[in-house]
Amino acid sequence: MYYLGIRYVRKSARGDLSETKRGIQFLRPEERAHVSRGSLLLRMELRSNPEMLCVVRNAVGELTAKLGFSEPDCRAVVRAVDEALTNIIRHAYLGDPDRPIDASFHRIDAPKDGQSGDALEIVLEDNGVTANPEKMCGRALEDIRPGGLGLHFIRECMDTVEFTRNNGRNQLRLVKFLNVQAPQKGS
Repeated sequence: MYYLGIRYVRKSARGDLSETKRGIQFLRPEERAHVSRGSLLLRMELRSNPEMLCVVRNAVGELTAKLGFSEPDCRAVVRAVDEALTNIIRHAYLGDPDRPIDASFHRIDAPKDGQSGDALEIVLEDNGVTANPEKMCGRALEDIRPGGLGLHFIRECMDTVEFTRNNGRNQLRLVKFLNVQAPQKGS
C-alpha cells in the first residue's frame, strides 16, 4: 500500500479550493488515500532516458483510446504523463538516463461528486531526489519564457494529482475520469 501525502484536486464547478495551498492539498496521515491495485491495465518498467518518452506517449495514447476517452481527453492524459516523466528525468534524476521509473495504469472506481465514477489511475514511481512541495507550485502563466509549465499542464489535464515520498520512493498518482458519451440515435 502507498500512502499519499500531498493531493491536488481540480477546482469544483463552484471554484472551491479552500482546502488547498497553491493547488496542492496537504493531507493529515488519517486522511491519506490508498493507491488502488484493482484492474491493472498496463505496467511499464522504463529507464529515465528521454528518448523513451515517445514510446510511452504512444502506449498511453493507445490505452486511453481503447478505454473510450475522447480525443481531447486522450491528448490531455498523454500530455500529463509526458510532463510528469520529463519532470522525473530532469528533477528527480537530474538528467541521468539510466535510472528506473515504474509506471502502472489501473481502471478504478473512484469517488466523484458524491458518487462513484469510472477512471484511469496512473502511478509513476522513482528513486530520485526527494521533491520539495514548496517548489512544486510552478510559475505564473503571465511569466512568458520557456519551461516551468509542466505542473500547470498536469493539473489542468488530470482530475486528481497526488504526490508523496514513501519508503525512499517518489510516487505520483494521476486520475482521469472517463466521461463516455452515449451514442446519438441514428448514428
